[in-house]
Amino acid sequence: MLATIERLTGTPWKQQGPAVLVGLGHGATHWIIATFYVLLPYISETLGLSYAEAGGLVTLFHAASFTANLGSGAVVDIGGRRVRVLAASLAVGAAALVAVGFAGSVAWLVAPVVLIGLTNNLWHPAAISFLSRRYPDARGFALSIHTLGATVGDMLAPLAAGVLLLALSWQGTASLNALPIFVMAAVLVLTLKETKAAPIGRADGQSSLHAYLQGVGGLVRDRNIIGLCAMAGFRSMTQNGLLVFIPLYLVGVLEASPLVLGVAVMAMQAGGLFAGPIAGAWSDRAGRQPVVLAGLAATTLLVAGLTLVETMVPFIAFVATLGFALFSVRPVIHSWAMDLAAEDMSGSAVSVLFGTQSAFTVLVPVAGGLIADVWGLTTVFYILTVSIAVATAITFFLPDPRHRHAQERKTQ
Repeated sequence: MLATIERLTGTPWKQQGPAVLVGLGHGATHWIIATFYVLLPYISETLGLSYAEAGGLVTLFHAASFTANLGSGAVVDIGGRRVRVLAASLAVGAAALVAVGFAGSVAWLVAPVVLIGLTNNLWHPAAISFLSRRYPDARGFALSIHTLGATVGDMLAPLAAGVLLLALSWQGTASLNALPIFVMAAVLVLTLKETKAAPIGRADGQSSLHAYLQGVGGLVRDRNIIGLCAMAGFRSMTQNGLLVFIPLYLVGVLEASPLVLGVAVMAMQAGGLFAGPIAGAWSDRAGRQPVVLAGLAATTLLVAGLTLVETMVPFIAFVATLGFALFSVRPVIHSWAMDLAAEDMSGSAVSVLFGTQSAFTVLVPVAGGLIADVWGLTTVFYILTVSIAVATAITFFLPDPRHRHAQERKTQ
């Protein structure tokens, strides 16, 4: 079994430990926000929030995530202390989730939601650049393990929260669900070796800050990277819209119980559980573009048909299939960005990518909430179909060095 995995991934089993640990840490960051998404309908019910107001809380999260990108890449590329950044992002995010449990009004939710958003995007530049450096010839696979961890967190957190909600209030559930995150932060500090790179600019005598600013300028002027970021932004609009409005649809329209809600959201994440590693390893060999095109095209069709399913069991099966297509392309997009960016700017390339995604998604929850209040939740899913279709179209025009090299190998 292990030999088969090594042959398919091109990475010896004993060398996959750091990727697994970082992947579990990534799962912890997603555990935090997935818990919040599951609690949101009950927070809304307790505090008397409209769909627009509930969406506004998620918009606040994305606005904070976007703001984090202004400095997170610099922290990683100039400082180089990736493991410390990873542990700090988990510890602060967990503390913020505990604070959610003590909130008695919307005003007291603002600061914790902002902190969760900030630490969520502080994680990615450090983690993705760490893995990209550690596994330069198997980026797609390594980053798929990173995404796999996110899927595990997204899958297990809703189920855990759903079970806890049967016995506890949403306040108690938030606080209790934060405890595993503190444990994961300690594990990373104690087990991962720091990968501090030489300061930017040392080779040519420039200061680190000056060389870094030059590198950022090159990133934002690179049409290929900006095109990739735009595609990722439209895809992220769809993903985050679905994560917000599928739970609201289940509770408000299909009248799902807390446990069924947790199972449904878990099923969506479970659909991507194996898709990520398969897609990542495939993209290392065949190229990024074919894999992303296949995943986005399938996602477009599935989102378009989402509201046609009106009974609970078929709906859960449908969202599981949707998750398989939607989440399979995440590690491939991240690997594609690392292929296009200079190695010493890898952290900032991730910041630009995730900053674009946050910018595209920041208004989706509140705008979707306003649309749902006026025209119903079904209309929101139609709009999300358009956004994923645009992402699919952009993918056709993006250059793919990995795909070109794969084609050249076939002709030799």
